[in-house]
Amino acid sequence: MATLELQNIAKNFGDTAVLQALDLKLASGEMLVIVGASGCGKSTLLRLVAGLETPSGGKILLDGVDITAADPAKRDIAMVFQNYALYPHMSVAQNMGYALKLRGLSKTDITAKVEQAAEMLGLTPLLGRRPGALSGGQRQRVAMGRAIVRQPKLFLFDEPLSNLDAKLRVSMRAEIRRLQKSLRVTAMYVTHDQTEAMTMADRLIVMNAGKAEQIGTPMEVFARPATLFVAQFLGAPAMNTLLPLKAGLTDAPEGAMLGIRPEDILVGETGLAMAIDLVEPLGSETLIHGRLACGQSLTLRRAGGPPEGSQIFVSLPDQKRHYFDAATGARL
Repeated sequence: MATLELQNIAKNFGDTAVLQALDLKLASGEMLVIVGASGCGKSTLLRLVAGLETPSGGKILLDGVDITAADPAKRDIAMVFQNYALYPHMSVAQNMGYALKLRGLSKTDITAKVEQAAEMLGLTPLLGRRPGALSGGQRQRVAMGRAIVRQPKLFLFDEPLSNLDAKLRVSMRAEIRRLQKSLRVTAMYVTHDQTEAMTMADRLIVMNAGKAEQIGTPMEVFARPATLFVAQFLGAPAMNTLLPLKAGLTDAPEGAMLGIRPEDILVGETGLAMAIDLVEPLGSETLIHGRLACGQSLTLRRAGGPPEGSQIFVSLPDQKRHYFDAATGARL
């Protein structure tokens, strides 16, 4: 287990600022998930910690030791990549033990460590196979096993599940989280998938254009988004945003955008009239899309819904409303 601290970390590519003055501390054994859209700087941040990129400013401390300029091979950090990065001519056992071989460990020690990790990951029957004979999920387990046998201070995951199908992603994210907790390792995990972010993180960072828009526990960020970007990024479907004065909500702060999540909107016999454009039944719940009389769109999440083309009345409870500055996006 280890601690990680980033002090005023920045990264520029030419005149483009990819990361801007980021400060961050990871506690020992913590899983930090970095989430954001493509190009927001999340993978660059991971590569800086791994030593695959050099920061334009700031420091990186691992267990209090400055590793900002350290060689990647000497950082005691293991990284699991999106594309697995396995050697196709080696067996599963050889792939998992290769880094230990380079360290000069004996064959006996390598075999013991590989077999222990393989048992943990359900790979024991596959140790003699080559990567080409494995499924995507099995290859990802091998990549994880290769990292585990090294027993590093810090694990880095760069969108490790993005090449898997939806069903396998669900089971693999649970497996990664279970392993991280049982091994009590400190980890950083990059994803663009908000569901992965919410379910796997002890804390998460929502990145936007090289900046950390918000850092907190998943429920803190979901329940009280610091900016309009965070509010709209987390949640499926996204938080509704309205111009309150246009909708006739005169009690809203001046110059504000109103945000409310689909599950927080109430349906009754009075309120704002909403014409239903589309109904999406999802089994246990239904998404209802429509427009208010002022022309603004709204999405509701309910157990069931009236038919398309009908009209309902909705209300937006005061305690469920979020207000953001329309110009800056900051929470009011």
